[in-house]
This record gives sequence, C-alpha cells and structure tokens, in this order.
Amino acid sequence: MRNILSRIIYCLHNSHAAGTSFDQRPYLRLLVGLLKQFQVADPAFDGPQIMLLLEFRDAFHFLRPASYPGFVFAWLELVSHRFFMPKILAEAQGWPFVAELLIDFFSFVAPWLKEAQMNPAIHLLYQGILRVLLVLLHDFPEFLCDYHYNFCDVIPQTCIQMRNLILSAFPHSMKLPDPFIPNLKLDLLPEIKDPPRIKSDFYSAIQKVGLIAPLDAFIKTGKPVTFLADLLHILKTTGEDESYNVKAINSIVLYIGTRAIAEVAYQRGELSPLVPMEIFRYLTFNFDNEGRYILFNAIANQLRYPNNHTYYFSCVLLFLFAEASQEIIQEQITRILVERLIVHRPHPWGLLVTFVELVKNQRYNFWGRAFTRCAPEIERLFIQVGTHIAQHKGVP
Repeated sequence: MRNILSRIIYCLHNSHAAGTSFDQRPYLRLLVGLLKQFQVADPAFDGPQIMLLLEFRDAFHFLRPASYPGFVFAWLELVSHRFFMPKILAEAQGWPFVAELLIDFFSFVAPWLKEAQMNPAIHLLYQGILRVLLVLLHDFPEFLCDYHYNFCDVIPQTCIQMRNLILSAFPHSMKLPDPFIPNLKLDLLPEIKDPPRIKSDFYSAIQKVGLIAPLDAFIKTGKPVTFLADLLHILKTTGEDESYNVKAINSIVLYIGTRAIAEVAYQRGELSPLVPMEIFRYLTFNFDNEGRYILFNAIANQLRYPNNHTYYFSCVLLFLFAEASQEIIQEQITRILVERLIVHRPHPWGLLVTFVELVKNQRYNFWGRAFTRCAPEIERLFIQVGTHIAQHKGVP
C-alpha cells in the first residue's frame, strides 16, 4: 500500500507541477476507490486496519494544501471521507494524526479567512470545514475537547463561529447544567473540580521565546520585579507577521492557568490576588487595545464545558472586568463575549455562564456602564443578545 500510494503521489506531483491544467478529480476517484476497497473484509489480510489508514494519513499529510493548493478540494473530501476520518478516529492512536491534518487545513486557509471578504473558492472551503466540524462535534466531541488549543491557535480570530463549534464540545458522558438556572453556583458543581484532558502541546510557543524558566520562577517567587516588563516587551517584539506574538500569548494564558489552578486559593468563589492573577492584571493594564483583544480572546478560548479550567478563567475574566481602571477594558471584555454569542449556535457553556453572571450580578454594574447605552443600536444589541440566549434556555 505504501508503494501504491507513493506512485500515485508521484504522478499527482508531476501533474500538479505542470500548471493550471491540473485536474484533481481522477486522483480523488482513485484514492476514494482504494479507501473503499479496504473496508471489505479480506481473509488474506489479517493485520489491523489502523495501519493501512495511517498509510493513507501519511499520504494526505504529504499532499497537504500548503504544498498542493490545486488539490485542496479533493484533499478535504478525502480527509473527511466516511471511510477514513470516522475509521481512524475510532482508534485513540489515530487522534493526533487527524488533528495534524486539520491543522494542515486551518493553516492553509487562515490568510484568506482573515480578510473581510472571502472569494468563492475560499467560501466553499469554509462551508466544507464547518460541516466537518459539525460531524466531529456530534460524533467525536472528546476529540475536539482534547485538541481545542491546537485548533484555536491556528484559526484566525475573525472565525468566531468556527471557534465556537470547537469550544462547544463536551464529553459524551457529561450532561451540561442549565446555564440560566437562577443563582447558579459554579463552585458547587461536581464536574467543576475536574481538570480537562488536553493533548495539545501548549509549551512550545513559550519555549521558543525562552520564557519557561523565567515564568516558572516568577510564579513561584514573584521575582525578579522586572519580569513583567520584560514579558511585555517579548510579547510585543517576537511576533512574526503581527504586532504581538499571538501564539506566545495563547500559550502563556493556558500555561499560567494550569499552574495557578494548583496553587491559587479560592475564597468565597473569588480569586486571591496571587502572582498568576497579577500577570493577567499587568498585561491587561499595559497592553494597548490590540494586545488586550488578543489576551481576552485567549482567556475566552478556555470557557468550555464544566471543568476547573472553565471555572478559573471565568473568574479571571470577571475579576479583570471588576478591577478595570478604565472603561475601555470593560468594553473590550464585553465585546469578546458578545461577538461570540451573536453568531449562530452552538455557544460554549462556559461562555454563556460567564456572560449571564456579568449582566446579572450587581457587583459588576454592567447596565450602568456608559458603553452599554452609548448609542441606541448598541443598547438594542445587548438587549437582543440577552433575549436571544434566554430563548434557548438549556440549549447552549
């Protein structure tokens, strides 16, 4: 099989390199035919099917869209085919390989998805990947839960609905509490004490900028006092194509959360002012609007199903809202939440719980903020969002 796939790739490569006359349909039909052929039980073959599927996975990774853009439509159909994706995801050892294939796709389309208008071809690809994510959300939600960080790390911040589909996943065995229950106490939910399973590598971006050791030392001791200023400088100067190092910010947020959950003491549901919270506070107050938007998005990406990460980061976001010295910070936090709620369902459970707490708890004085009533259309928007989520009680 490896030899057969190698010959097919060789022919495809030569055809693709020939120019605009490349036709992906014969290769699609040939590869789909091979996938179908090996779904039939054959007494001559007694090996595990996963080994054959991994050979196809290696071929698909080699033919990834970044290397063969003319093959992208056939590639997406092959990767999501019922004879490949469900079969390989049925084995736990196949999960990281499917995650890598999806990251191949997200990385390829990301530059186009950042644009305000999508061309027809990218729009079709966008619709196709949404359908794939819906299938995964229904049939393999644990897969999306385990690799949510890797996916959100490469999906552009403009793709709010795509991100919501990933962050709305929760384990099959869990029944979500109604986020609209009056006086819902997150800290009393039995699931809220359990850590989520994360199989993503969220350390590499911090290691790349040399922050692991200094960050660990600062979390333990609060020293040196110059660390926060150095951290701010590094995050501003190490971004490759952007003003900020977005991957490093995403990585630092989750890393600090995992460290803080084990060390931070909870007092009546509120966070103690310990070092991890001081890092979030410092970055919030010293970033400009763009940096805060990236930071708050990274925090909101952890508002998922009931677990201790969701609880911690919900507390972080509400704490930053309450402690903000400028209303622009509160307005940006509100924007992050609202723009994820005005798109079509599904909405992540933790996002709904955090927004409901923000608008209902008198401590935050949400409706007394000037930005909620700065213009009639803005005020109507907040009212519509509140009405919209209330109409779907129990259906996040």
